[in-house]
Amino acid sequence: MAMMKSKVIGWLLAASAVLLAPGCDRNGNPMEEFGLDKLNTGVSTEADVRGVMGQPDSVREESDGGRTLEYPKGPEGVRTWMFRIASDGRLTGYQQVLTDENFDRVQKGMTRDEVRNMLGRPRSVVPFKRKNEEVWDWKYLHVHEERLFNVHFDMESGKVVRTSISEISGH
Repeated sequence: MAMMKSKVIGWLLAASAVLLAPGCDRNGNPMEEFGLDKLNTGVSTEADVRGVMGQPDSVREESDGGRTLEYPKGPEGVRTWMFRIASDGRLTGYQQVLTDENFDRVQKGMTRDEVRNMLGRPRSVVPFKRKNEEVWDWKYLHVHEERLFNVHFDMESGKVVRTSISEISGH
């Protein structure tokens, strides 16, 4: 009986490990979005990306002839995907940009366009006229907790004056 019980426990542990383990895409990155496993850098085309991800929120033409496709998953989602397409139409890479590392790159004096190109479309834009600030926010996942990353712009110059983090109440 004890041997059978240990076999059942072993089988349950193995099955739960398979079910709980995140899959990886073809590039070895943990899967955070359905369908990414169908894309392969250097092989997949812009049409392949659009087939998996749908219509991008925006397309930015780059100086080298390439394009960046942006897929924000907000306002309720916690990810924004940027897909880089080379001038030959092939996927060169992609990343989820709402990360602590990218937030750390936002510096005082950056323009709205620089921040928008780095983090994608904000979840919301709120003017605070008395403070002469416009605050953009992005919902993101910090460990297992949803938070808001806020960028405060001077309303007149359109430049970053500071950043802040907000807790989301009720989560």
